Amino acid sequence: MTKTHWDSSDKSFSIDYKEPRERGDLRMYIERVSVTEKAKAVIDQLREQHGDLMFHQSGGCCDGSSPMCFAKGEFMVGSRDLCLGEIHGCAFYMAADQFEYYKSSHITVDVSPGRGSSFSLEIPLGLRFMAVSKLFSDDELSQVRPVES
Repeated sequence: MTKTHWDSSDKSFSIDYKEPRERGDLRMYIERVSVTEKAKAVIDQLREQHGDLMFHQSGGCCDGSSPMCFAKGEFMVGSRDLCLGEIHGCAFYMAADQFEYYKSSHITVDVSPGRGSSFSLEIPLGLRFMAVSKLFSDDELSQVRPVES
């Protein structure tokens, strides 16, 4: 179920509501992270080549705060990384210090032409994943799914 819709750079993005994971919890949560159809197609292509995938976004070196895609198990998630949710069947993690900058934002993962300097799996395709963020309204923020450590 989609609640909020907006346009950015001639691309359409939306914030999704999903059923809570725990039984007995009747609240509807707004997801912190979503993915465009274009990025889903790239994820499908990478999944065919590499199997199960995961995403991590840090605030560190390489591509700074770009989301990076790895084969599941090829990147060691640290004790300070937080799971913000899933995008197209892939867990999406973020470094806790980077999350401080994004805690009030919805992130849409998109893809664009260009070659980044990271170890992310899409780089050899001449593409790079990118994070497009939008601040949640106060009402939305009160309904956002909690992160998992």
